[in-house]
Amino acid sequence: MQAPTEIFEAIALQKCLKVTYNKMVVTLAPHILYTRHDEMFIDAVTTDRNGVPPRELKLGTFKLVGLSDIQVLDQAFEAMYGLYNETDDKYKGKTLFAVTPESQAA
Repeated sequence: MQAPTEIFEAIALQKCLKVTYNKMVVTLAPHILYTRHDEMFIDAVTTDRNGVPPRELKLGTFKLVGLSDIQVLDQAFEAMYGLYNETDDKYKGKTLFAVTPESQAA
């Protein structure tokens, strides 16, 4: 499987994604694309589910094959390093693309 270009664009430009996941429309702030057990995942912060913001922001893991109707939004996000740690062991040697301090949204 190849990751959709929208995933790379959203991470590189720190733009939110609107996707359908588990039959719900969610807006995600994607921080990292990586592999695990030969499958691709993104870790992202959900900013809303069906138009409703979550009670608390947290980093979630989303299997790429479960995402559909992927759209890059014109909504920028700042990397949430309090929730996301690029040095986490689960990413070592498996990271395909990730936000970096240099790619901070303008």
